[in-house]
Amino acid sequence: MDTLLLVSSTLLPIITIIIFHHFFTGKTAIPGSYGWPIIGESIDYFKKLRSGTNERFAMQRRKLFGDVFKTSILGEKMAFLCGPEGNKFLFSNENKLVEVWWPSSVESIIKKSNNKSVTAESAKVRQLLPPFLRAHAVKNYISDMDSELRQHLEDYWTGRDQVEVCPFVAKYTFALAVKLLLGVRDGTELEKLAKPFVDAAGGIIAVPINIPGTRFNRGVKASKRIREVINGIIAQRRKDLADGTADPSQNLLSHMIVEVDKRNQDTTNAPTTDGDMSSDLLGLLIGGYDTINTTVVFIMMMLVDYPDVYQEVLKEQTAIAKEKSTGELLTWDDLRKMKYSWNVACEVLRMRPPTVGAFRVAKTDFTYGGYTIPKGWKLHYLPHYTQRNHEFFPHPEKFDPTRFEGAGPAPYTFVPFGGGARMCPGNEYARAEILVFMYNIITRYNWQRLIPDEKVVIDPLPRPVHGLPIKLIPHKTQA
Repeated sequence: MDTLLLVSSTLLPIITIIIFHHFFTGKTAIPGSYGWPIIGESIDYFKKLRSGTNERFAMQRRKLFGDVFKTSILGEKMAFLCGPEGNKFLFSNENKLVEVWWPSSVESIIKKSNNKSVTAESAKVRQLLPPFLRAHAVKNYISDMDSELRQHLEDYWTGRDQVEVCPFVAKYTFALAVKLLLGVRDGTELEKLAKPFVDAAGGIIAVPINIPGTRFNRGVKASKRIREVINGIIAQRRKDLADGTADPSQNLLSHMIVEVDKRNQDTTNAPTTDGDMSSDLLGLLIGGYDTINTTVVFIMMMLVDYPDVYQEVLKEQTAIAKEKSTGELLTWDDLRKMKYSWNVACEVLRMRPPTVGAFRVAKTDFTYGGYTIPKGWKLHYLPHYTQRNHEFFPHPEKFDPTRFEGAGPAPYTFVPFGGGARMCPGNEYARAEILVFMYNIITRYNWQRLIPDEKVVIDPLPRPVHGLPIKLIPHKTQA
């Protein structure tokens, strides 16, 4: 009896404090698990990433811990704020409570001079982009996109009975990005950039183990080779700008050189080197290539699997083609008419998000959902969580472009391009290139899969394991 009284008298004050703290000061300890020492829960995270079920990582933990939970990925303490409310909070508090953060793998691939942080420098890069990637600027790229694609089809598709979609699409999207961003058309320069590009892109979200043979090690070596090529292009462009044979408004690289030189006159800040610019441009190439390439490939895959959707897209695109004279290139107004086609593209983006999401870091302690997120903690949002969730998209496994008719999905549930201040600056560019591709392919061809049950792998982004080989069926009349 004395023992029971002693235990009771010891525990009662502790229990009282816990109850008072819970009901009157709010919950502060974030539920969840850090997993194993050092590696945390990285193995499970990457396992689900590779299997294309990223959303399950969050769904399983949300079921156990609620809408806010802690974990440890890539050696970082990390919080997930689940659902559209979490997305809205992160997007609306950019540069207030949170700011962009990248894993060390990104810092190593997109390497800066003098140990500058890619995270800290990204805001400067974004300031240079609006003149070239906003809607008013993208309007001027439509004819270039269209003529480039027509030439690509003539060179690599016309006269063929069969093509492997993945490498052909990759070749076009990469060549167009290099042309519009860097102003490079020379085939030799393109080849120098293209060969190591896939390895560099793959290293971005690899486990940062830098030993020979690893994906990360290959990515680091490839990025170095690409930066050396871009450095040479920058040096030549400087000469062209100096002698008047290049125009600063022609492409992003020329614009960057002029603006960076102006900024470097301010000696209070560390100067931006040509090496820094080459890293910035590499990052932009990777970002644009991944989104567009992945989306276009899966549009072609889905249109085979859903012939009724293909027929609706064909009907819309044929109506546009009939209004144009032979050889007339597409315009911005033409793209605005492609409403159903864009709904199809959005449904592909919903089902197959082309990125793993994004990361943020807490700039200060803040409270969300009754929990305190400590300064320095990382936060991660997955577009997969809301976009493949039956709570927000009924029957999420069903391909249904009509979800995007009218008002479309609820706010902050469809977030393939992020949102708020960190909305992907290239979203209009991506939209234009995707629609130009759909118009040109669909007004020329129908197609059939040569491997009907071809599997999809995540390596590191989703792709058909055999590259989506198809049989081309040309229309009797072409646009």
